[in-house]
Amino acid sequence: MSAYMIVQARITQPEKFRAYTAVVPALVTRFGGRYLVLGGATQKLEGDGWPEVKTVISEWPSRAAAQAFWQSEEYREACKLRDGAGDFTVVLVDGLGEAPAA
Repeated sequence: MSAYMIVQARITQPEKFRAYTAVVPALVTRFGGRYLVLGGATQKLEGDGWPEVKTVISEWPSRAAAQAFWQSEEYREACKLRDGAGDFTVVLVDGLGEAPAA
């Protein structure tokens, strides 16, 4: 079953954050992930709960693959590059799995 990593980021130091973004996409690919949303323009359609943040969504072949990326030494090192560059919220969500047969 696919899993999706959803990141909401409020970047306060763009120059510092660029060092992180120069490294992480290759790691995502190497661990089997792929980006579906990469900080594109956001339009709020309803509600008050969505802050002014950039959103990133990556798809993973499984929860285990996403966790292997997240817990890897390579990613832990990359995270040091973004320290102090903003505020980040990250969640991992399971996908639907296979659609039931009709």
